[in-house]
Amino acid sequence: MRYRMFGRTGLKVSALGFGCWPMAGDRYGAIEDDEAVKAIHRALDRGVSCVDTAPAYGAGHSEEVVARALDNRRREVVLVTKCGVKPPPTDWVDVLLVHWPDVGTPFEETMRGLEDVVTSGRARFVGVSNFTGAMIAECMRTRRVDVSQVGYHMFDRRQEQETFPSCLTNGIGVMGYGSLGHGLLTGAFTAATTFGDPSRDWRGNGVAFGQPIFRGDNFKTNVGVIERLRREVAEPRGVPLSQIALAWVLGHPAISTALVGARTPAEVDANDAGAELDLTESERAKIDAILVGAAGRVREFTPLRPAMEPWGEEIPAGRQG
Repeated sequence: MRYRMFGRTGLKVSALGFGCWPMAGDRYGAIEDDEAVKAIHRALDRGVSCVDTAPAYGAGHSEEVVARALDNRRREVVLVTKCGVKPPPTDWVDVLLVHWPDVGTPFEETMRGLEDVVTSGRARFVGVSNFTGAMIAECMRTRRVDVSQVGYHMFDRRQEQETFPSCLTNGIGVMGYGSLGHGLLTGAFTAATTFGDPSRDWRGNGVAFGQPIFRGDNFKTNVGVIERLRREVAEPRGVPLSQIALAWVLGHPAISTALVGARTPAEVDANDAGAELDLTESERAKIDAILVGAAGRVREFTPLRPAMEPWGEEIPAGRQG
């Protein structure tokens, strides 16, 4: 496992972080808690040192599973969670994030509240999740943003213009979530794949954080794009597509850690080697050329709108984003 500086916090984090949204048990299908605990333990044994959760994941269930898994290993990890009604089931966290921007609360008030949490000792560092570049700049007028968490993967490159430049300039640690395209980049789907009831698997709604990449013909087109990535990039390199996808995310200098969800130890093992892989310039150029054919992408990043509704006009497949 490789490690990177977490912005200017002074902390180091593993290049791959453990994302715990799938452990909620209510958004990616059912999951066995014992298997989830084993998955976290396997990740720690393989060198993962960053674990990300939130009270919104399964109405607190994910945090409970994480607390159980870290019972005797808490000091091995950089633990990240989000603000909630109830305090997390641990005495302190390393990083506390505001999960989504709230139009009804001034950012000055938000940042002063986060500073109070740091002063109290309940969190070492604080930051934001799903904030635009302008929002982060406004927050910084009151208190430093230590960490930003945003979606970033081959099918969603909006942050390359939206927040990454300012994060690099200001030394803000960046956690990229959805590194495997919310499952698309595992290569496990076919054009016939369905996700069923959106209340059990949110991808059934067709929209991922403002982008309808899972919807109808867009999904079928994207499965074709994935097949090209597998055939033209992963196979010649002799590695699974998931490792190419993770190496691609980690190739951006703004990224401190790429979050990957896993529900079993086997899933942890499948992703681990992606942190050790470096893509060549020609491989990245080929990936860029293939991704022009992706469908359902949008340019807009408007997190004050519902996450599972389109945020803008779709970029036609075959046109540069």
